[in-house]
Amino acid sequence: MNASPYRGRFAPSPTGLLHAGSLCTAIGSYLEARARGGEWLLRMEDLDPPREVAGAADAILRTLEAYGFEWDGEVVYQSRRHELYRHALEQLIASGHAYPCNCTRKKIAETARRGLDGYVYPGHCRLRRPEEGGRAWRLRVEPGETVVDDRLQGPYRQNLAADIGDFVLLRADGYWAYQLAVVVDDAEQGVNDVVRGADLLVSTPRQVAVQQALGVATPGYCHLPVLVNAAGEKLSKQTLAPAVAAEDAAATLRLALSRLGHVPPEECGGLAELWQWARAHWSLANVSVGPVLAD
Repeated sequence: MNASPYRGRFAPSPTGLLHAGSLCTAIGSYLEARARGGEWLLRMEDLDPPREVAGAADAILRTLEAYGFEWDGEVVYQSRRHELYRHALEQLIASGHAYPCNCTRKKIAETARRGLDGYVYPGHCRLRRPEEGGRAWRLRVEPGETVVDDRLQGPYRQNLAADIGDFVLLRADGYWAYQLAVVVDDAEQGVNDVVRGADLLVSTPRQVAVQQALGVATPGYCHLPVLVNAAGEKLSKQTLAPAVAAEDAAATLRLALSRLGHVPPEECGGLAELWQWARAHWSLANVSVGPVLAD
């Protein structure tokens, strides 16, 4: 583990309001940071305007405040950091790690096979030179296994070339890809440990590849269990997960802590008491590895 002081973060996307699943992730990342005497940063991942909900970013912040979260420093907004991402892409182009791509989704779907997270890019534009330009930019990946040593999930192995293929850094619609932005932000903010939902574990090797190409440090990783509904679907905006309410926040916080394997005693009634107890008793050893049913 990095010898620097612990610095973690929570990075919600304003594509909807805070629901029970994202609340559990916020709690886990917050408690891990505080239990280790570190900082907890808040970053708004607002890089996909077509999917964002008007007012959601402010509503998420108000909800976190109502639940008693205290973050360090100012909130960072990805939408104000385009120059950082542009500089990183230029660095990857100059080093030969990134190349332009003119493929449409239709062409890829017609010629590619399915992988772990969508189609495996078949490499049609791999020999395309930077000066030729293209609709999008991709990171060139090489064969070989990437191993992510996750503190909760254990070793996670993935062969990027076979399972994912060269992946997008700048989309054809002009928006920055998550895989590039998240790496640039974590490096620039000095984040050295990432605690987030297990649904993002599959994308972590891609981020490791970007980190290595940019020559920045790879943080520690811990992927918390996701909440699922009765059908086994992850709670999300897509599965119409309801937003958590600011009213009766203490009861909702108690339930969320229980889902993370930490059951507060009955005498902890208010928010302040619950947080005090949770900070004193937080341990990843109590957290489930697999999905948790949100009944």
